[in-house]
Amino acid sequence: MLNEQSSDAFNYLYDNYSGAIYTIINQIVPDKDTASDVMQEVFVNIWRKVNTYDAAKGRLFTWMLNIARNASIDKVRSKGYRDNQKNQPMTENESSGMAMSTNPMVNDVGLKKVLTKLNEEHRKLIDLSYFQGFTHEEIAKLMGIPLGTVKTRIRTAIIQLRKMIG
Repeated sequence: MLNEQSSDAFNYLYDNYSGAIYTIINQIVPDKDTASDVMQEVFVNIWRKVNTYDAAKGRLFTWMLNIARNASIDKVRSKGYRDNQKNQPMTENESSGMAMSTNPMVNDVGLKKVLTKLNEEHRKLIDLSYFQGFTHEEIAKLMGIPLGTVKTRIRTAIIQLRKMIG
């Protein structure tokens, strides 16, 4: 039935698998609009490749799940997606619960002034992470230091900042 690529076959796939596929996509792509776009791309891709599915190699759901997972990862790694995320306003619970924007008395300019009180190394890491939007992994590669060191130093810097502005 799938190899015939009939509308009934497509409806069957969508009706039976779209919920589970969307859940997986949304775990990787947290933005619901973007996740919906990825979902649409995934089902178009599944439909184009359905005749390459080999039941001897695994279950249909697993095959579809891999297509969805790969498309989701590709989306969040894309330059366009990352640039779009950098332009989004920060929410209070972002940055692993350590958002510095929760104190209404500290604005961006004031925060940058407080940053000058940090040592150069910590100031650079906070700038790269919070103002320029680099991930911890990207910072580690950029600065040539281990990922764990980057995370520890950023956490130390945030603790120091909290004491300064608290």
